[in-house]
Amino acid sequence: MVMLTACATAPRPPLAELQAAERAISEAEQAQVVRYTTTELNTARTELTAARNAVTAENMPQAQRLALQAELSAELAVARAELLKAEAINKDMQQSIEALRQETQRNVSGVRP
Repeated sequence: MVMLTACATAPRPPLAELQAAERAISEAEQAQVVRYTTTELNTARTELTAARNAVTAENMPQAQRLALQAELSAELAVARAELLKAEAINKDMQQSIEALRQETQRNVSGVRP
């Protein structure tokens, strides 16, 4: 009787996912999203830390999942910050348009034929 034994190899850490999450968080920090939203960025940082802890605990599936979540949370932080910036610009433009409209109305009202 021949017995086969499989070589048990330790699962590899999800390095690509961890690096992608680190990059996304760094890009979010460089985009200064903290001025507009901190929740998503803090979530991304927490998830990345949890992913690293999962690697230390040799729970690679969880590490991979958490690293992917961290990347997505950082990307969400950037997207939400861009939305808030755009909304602020839109509000400023609407106020400028209203001021011009009022000025035009005053000028038209002041002119007598």
